[in-house]
Amino acid sequence: MKRPESVQVIKQRRDAALTALVSGVPYMQYLGVRFDRRGDELTAILPFDDKLIGNPMLPALHGGVTAAFLEVTAVVTLSWSYLWEDIESGALDFDGEAPRLPRLPKTVDFSVDYLRSGLPRDGYARATINRAGRRYASVHVEGWQDNRARLFAQATGHFVMPGRR
Repeated sequence: MKRPESVQVIKQRRDAALTALVSGVPYMQYLGVRFDRRGDELTAILPFDDKLIGNPMLPALHGGVTAAFLEVTAVVTLSWSYLWEDIESGALDFDGEAPRLPRLPKTVDFSVDYLRSGLPRDGYARATINRAGRRYASVHVEGWQDNRARLFAQATGHFVMPGRR
């Protein structure tokens, strides 16, 4: 009979899987995007950096940075939900060398609504998966800074899902 895994082992496996997902996208590293994980829910964090400013007169975050932040939030959240069962079951083993993760979902289209200027401070985003099938997914993302109720941007994206391993 297999012994139940400790909470610490499960937490380490989840953290290693998330680290592997995030490290797979170099632009996320350039922007400094990281993720806070609470169970299966992810919140993306965009730490403020002067290099992210697009209009120094306001100052405001660059629109491309905002769009990229929302898009990587959608892709990582979609991948996280896609891999959740394998992470939980231990099918993805992170002892020693990190396993090869499946390819990331590919963006078909991504539409951003800029609701107000992104201020020179940290940003946060969460994605909600509206539909995720074997081949296609639709995701909505909301981005905010100081107040979750006052979004500075939101987006909807459609993605082609990678094939199952």
